[in-house]
Amino acid sequence: MENWYFQTGEASDVVVSTRVRLARNLRSIPFLIKESKEDAKKLYEKVKEVLPSVGYGLKLLKLEDIDEVTLLSLIEKHLITPDFVKKNYPYAAIAINDEENLCLMINEEDHIKIQVFSAGLALEEAANLAIDVDEKLNQLLDYACDEQFGYLTSNPNHVGTGMKASIMVHLPGLQKTGNLNPMLRVINNFGMSVQGAYGEGSEIRDDFYQISNIQSLGITEKSIIKNMKAIAERIIEQERTARKYLVKKDYDLENRIYRSYGIFLYAKRMTSEEASKLLSEIKLGVDLGILDELTDAQIRKLQINLRSGNLQKFLGERLDARQREAKRPEVIQKIRNEK
Repeated sequence: MENWYFQTGEASDVVVSTRVRLARNLRSIPFLIKESKEDAKKLYEKVKEVLPSVGYGLKLLKLEDIDEVTLLSLIEKHLITPDFVKKNYPYAAIAINDEENLCLMINEEDHIKIQVFSAGLALEEAANLAIDVDEKLNQLLDYACDEQFGYLTSNPNHVGTGMKASIMVHLPGLQKTGNLNPMLRVINNFGMSVQGAYGEGSEIRDDFYQISNIQSLGITEKSIIKNMKAIAERIIEQERTARKYLVKKDYDLENRIYRSYGIFLYAKRMTSEEASKLLSEIKLGVDLGILDELTDAQIRKLQINLRSGNLQKFLGERLDARQREAKRPEVIQKIRNEK
């Protein structure tokens, strides 16, 4: 079975992916701000001991044992955060399955972050899996939990359920019709945050946005998922309406899409940023049925494998920035010619 990030799911034309994350800490170990190296080791050993009982084929890997290219690849697939790698926490580790739709970050901002990923809009499914893993861990570990406030976390904003539900959306229609800012205001009014593709502080580019719940305290997990699904459905409706308007009114749309495809196909050198920008336009063309030279599956593979770390993993070579620019067209042709 293909990894989740190569698949398409419900409403994949607008909602690229879904992630549900649960932040948990152990009562018996100080939180990160006061955690010593010995405490971090103790947590790592506890997780190592109980992990086989959780199931799902999870494998425990220390970040220090993972090479730089693979770490970059994991960041590009949104499985770990850039800060997790940058801050070099002691005994930082991940527990991950072969499909990579389940990834636990150990000794990150919190002791344990349970993460479930899915292609398309799949909030209930992702939440159910995250909660199942959480319940199994809860039977084996002593969570820090308060009767009044719920699960205690390093970030006060996550106290309560400790749940952060996110969707990654592609909104070129709203952007091109000038309706993006009104839609973003609606999202904010729903108590959601809008960020770049790599989370807080990351740049918003190429019409991809990450939308997440802000409230975690005084609300149930079911309510978080219900609210997120409601806003997702509103976004899908508005983005599809905007795209229909573009097809009718933007007489240069087809020309721009094919120009982007032409550059994408025949350029001899290409940066990661240029590839991402062109793919955003090409994805719109494929989703609208204007461009049939590529499939949804090929778009997904290109979006992953043209990024710097995954490009090197795909080719099995260590490459510097200039070499990657020269090799990117080669990867484009390989994926384009796949049957």
